[in-house]
Amino acid sequence: MEQAVYHEWVPTGAFMKVTILVVASAIAVLLVILAVYLHPLTTEWLVGFGVSLLTLVLILVLYWNFRGIKIQISSERLAVDYGLLNHKHVRLDDIVSCKQVKASFRRFGGVGIRYGLDGSWAYTTSFGNAVEIVPKKGRTFVFSSNNPERICQIVNTKKSTHG
Repeated sequence: MEQAVYHEWVPTGAFMKVTILVVASAIAVLLVILAVYLHPLTTEWLVGFGVSLLTLVLILVLYWNFRGIKIQISSERLAVDYGLLNHKHVRLDDIVSCKQVKASFRRFGGVGIRYGLDGSWAYTTSFGNAVEIVPKKGRTFVFSSNNPERICQIVNTKKSTHG
């Protein structure tokens, strides 16, 4: 990517952190209980222990992958990355509008990578401040940000100087 004029890291919200912590802790406690209290070691016990351990590892890997959103704006484009495989890059020339919105449960049904009831896509880490990008082609895109006013100011300024 070209030289960034703006960059931001938006970490996962408190709700998701607490949820992951509770689920991971419950699985870890289950594993400890199984290891301490169930004897003799049987095939079923080992399979249950292995499945529980793999589930815990999967939850932690998914959390690490989706722990936040990376936002970058260059002189040419806006890039929003959420995890290793989810990237949305839009040329500034291809943006019709940029505005501050609130990411809501009503619109997206949760946090994460979501499809909105209005046909939009969203990368959200919490319910709260977000940016809505309407491209010339394709779906409206919403993403969480701690500074949506600044992002829209930069996008709208760059867009007007290019378009």
